[in-house]
This record gives sequence, C-alpha cells and structure tokens, in this order.
Amino acid sequence: MQTTRRQFIQQLGFASTGIALLVGGPFDSFAKSKLSLPRSTPETQGVDSAGITNFMNAVAQSKHEFHSLMILRHGQVVAEGWWAPYRHDLKHTLYSMSKSFTSTAVGFAVAEGKLKISDLVVSFFPNDLPATISENLAKLTIKDLLSMSVGQETEPMVRNEDNWAKAFLATPIKYKPGSVFLYNSIATYMCSAIVQKVTGQRIIDYLKPRLFDPLGIEGADWEEDSQGINTGGWGLRVRTEDLAKFGQLYLQKGVWNGKQLIPKAWVEEATTFKVQQPAPANPTRPNDQNDWLQGYCYQFWRCRHNAYRGDGAYGQYTIVMPDQDAVIAITSETANMQGILDLVWEHLLPAMKSQALPVNTAANKALKQQMAALALLPPKGGELRTNAAKISGKLFQMEPNSLNVETISLAYREGDSYQFVLKDQEGVHRVICGLEKWAFGETDLARPNLVNSSKLKFERIAKIAAAGTWKDPKTFEITLRYYESPHRNYIICHFEGDAVKINFDNSINRMTGAKDKRPVLQGKTGV
Repeated sequence: MQTTRRQFIQQLGFASTGIALLVGGPFDSFAKSKLSLPRSTPETQGVDSAGITNFMNAVAQSKHEFHSLMILRHGQVVAEGWWAPYRHDLKHTLYSMSKSFTSTAVGFAVAEGKLKISDLVVSFFPNDLPATISENLAKLTIKDLLSMSVGQETEPMVRNEDNWAKAFLATPIKYKPGSVFLYNSIATYMCSAIVQKVTGQRIIDYLKPRLFDPLGIEGADWEEDSQGINTGGWGLRVRTEDLAKFGQLYLQKGVWNGKQLIPKAWVEEATTFKVQQPAPANPTRPNDQNDWLQGYCYQFWRCRHNAYRGDGAYGQYTIVMPDQDAVIAITSETANMQGILDLVWEHLLPAMKSQALPVNTAANKALKQQMAALALLPPKGGELRTNAAKISGKLFQMEPNSLNVETISLAYREGDSYQFVLKDQEGVHRVICGLEKWAFGETDLARPNLVNSSKLKFERIAKIAAAGTWKDPKTFEITLRYYESPHRNYIICHFEGDAVKINFDNSINRMTGAKDKRPVLQGKTGV
C-alpha cells in the first residue's frame, strides 16, 4: 500500500520541512555532489511529463512494489523518486544486476592486457582441477563464462563449499562450451575469481579507481565467499544514482567527462548478442515480446526496442536505450520482472520524443507532486489492543525448537511503540517497532535473501524500518522492512492466555505463495 510523503512524515512525527532533504523527492533542493548527474526537466529533454505520470499511475495500480526510479534523457535526470522509507542516499541490494559490474571488471582487465576472453579457464586454477579433465572443460574459455554458455546441464551447487572454483570445475560440462545457454551465477563468480588472480585484488577494489571513483560511486560493498573472493554474480550494493551513472557510461560507449574509461570496443562487445536463450516449453506470450528471449551478451541482456539491460532478482534494473539516448534505473520488489519492462515500453518509451517539447506546466506540476509524495505505508490492523496490557513485558519461555530460540517478550513503550526481544544461543536480538508507524533502527536477525550460505561474508547488521499492528485482539504482527534490500520479514505473535505462538514469514513467500519453512514456535509465561 502507498501513502503520501506528507502523511508518512506526519506518521513519523517530523516536521515536513525537516524531513524533505532526508527522503529526497525528485526535484528537492538537497545539495548535489559535484559528481552527481545533471538535472533537467522532462520537456526540455524531449520527454512528455504526462507519459511519466501515466507510468507512475500504472505502477501504483500494479502489484509491483517500487523502491526507486531514475529516468535519464540525453545524460540529464528528468525524473527521480524514492518510495519512503527508501532514500536517495541509501544503497540497495542488486542481486544479479551485480553481474554487469563483474563483466566490466573483466573488460578493464582485458584492456590492461591482464587476460583475454579466449583464455582457457583451467589455466587459472591448476590446483583446483579434477583428476580427469574432460574435453569440454579443457576448451572452456572466459568468453563462455561471460555469455552463460558453459555447457553445464545444471548450475553448480557450490555455495556451502569451501572452494567454489574447485566445485565448479568438478561439475560435468555436458555440452560444447559456447553452444547452449544456461543462466549460471557461479560462472560469473569464476570471472570474479579470475580477475582477482590476475590483478591481486577483489573486483570491488579493482573497480574502485577505474569505475567507482570516476563516476562518484561511494560506499559500495560486495559479498564474499570464505576465501575472500567477491561473489560476482550477486551481492553488490550501490545507490540508485550509481546504477543510473553506470548505465549512462555504457550509453556513452565508455566515455565519462570526456575520458574513455572503458574501451568503446569492449562496450560494444559486451552488450551485443552472443547466445540465444531457449524458449519456454509453455510460452505465455510470443517470443518476440519476451525480454528474456532477445539474446544474452556478456552479463547483460538484450531487450526489445534495441535496448539492453543489467537486471537482478525481484526487480533491480539498469535499462540502456541507445535509440532514445536514455537510461532508466529501477529498484523494486516484484514477482513479475517482465511486467515492469512491459510498463516501461508501454508508457516511457512513447513519452520520449525526437526533440524538445513545449513546456507543459500542468503536467510537470502534477508529476513533481506525484514524485514528491512517494511512500510505502506501514501496516495497519485497525483492531482494538485489548490484549496489549496483559502481555506487555512478560517473558515467554519457548519449547525446544530447531531455531534454538529460548525466550521472547513484547513490551509496550512510550510514544506508541513496542520492543520485541528474542533470545537464542547466539545472544539477545531486539527490534523496536512503531505502532502502525515506521521506527528506524538496526537488527542482526536473519533477513530474507535469495542466496543463503554459511560460507558467505556480508554485513550482519541491517538497517530496518519496523512497524507493528494488532491484526486482531490476540495477534500482533511486526513488519521489518530491510530498506537496503528489496525485502521484508514478518514476525507474527499470537497470544492465548499464558501461551504464545510465533510464526515467521517474508515478502518473498507472500509474493510467490510459498510458506515459510521455519517452525512455529510455542511457549508459555510463568514457567
């Protein structure tokens, strides 16, 4: 659900003038870094404001939950917005959008003569090879890794292994390398490992002086495996404007501020058709209308309308549109990534004209108001809190369970908020949630993630906006919105006399209709 930014601000108890700079509407006057992208108005850059408004209306009426949007035309930002509590200054998990950055690291290494895409993969891992090297493994090249055409029948399951490269190389390669497409995030990891071998640096460090610093991308972080190698295929977090800059760099064929950062030849090589994805057995639309069947490049996807993109699970996009001289950056959570692209082609593509447009004051004003009012609503139950005083602050002893949770409590606090406390074998975990309003804080509770592995290194403390509501007089549900990721967790506490049941859920399950696999916890007070 969505609410206006003014309502959101009121819910937080802030004065509107004090929060405007924090939440960052599209035409706010917050100070821009000298490395920020230039801003303009839609009509000045040949974009119809009404078309963007129609796109925003379509998003609001859809099941897609947007977190941020930036639209660039002719190198100028013509519209931008963040759905509070997401903000312009916050990073966002990219998932597989990270792959396009890994491809870029390979491009830099090629340009510097540190490797060639024709190099054999086995040559970089002499100590990790299987006892018998198959003919197909012997022929596998970096190009095959980049184009997702390794030839393996299934993606290697390596994420709980100590040596991912060794596990990858031990996975049989059934088909001739370069002949069959299979989406393979561990192939991207192998690109990251190879770049680290030839440069002596993690790719996040290798990219810093070559890409991040020139573009003004600050504070990026990237998950690592147990050997200190960036995961490559996922795990990068940057800001929305960083995605927009990355797309603009590629649109400009590798040129930034008059300097050729990446060779033009590499940009063209990395973003043109390399291999065809297999069509689904039961297609839901014609193949020529499916943006996942337009061909794969080097960790980029071809799109309809002669565009290309990097994208990540649940709706993280950098869409580059050369014919329109435009870039669109989006972060979101959706179960239908094609649906977001459909809205882009339906509304934003026709809004881009061949020349500047007359000023449309009414449409421009409506767009500004709409973009400035973006926010995601805290949960509301509307039930009487008849059970709140009875359970507040009581300690519930949990029955033995596989999560090793020992006790929980829920205590009301002044200012209409609650503190939820969970104690397990690792320690005490606290969450402060507002009562039907967001409370900002941090948590070390496990958060929803597409890739779970005991071998990954990533930041355990996560920023959250948390809100709780009484769904009925006995059931209190806490929503933890991890606003540097696409996802939410839910903790559902059902109180019955001196007993409690705790259920867990997350937004991935609620989108897909899956059930949370964690057990229902049961406990009693006064034990």
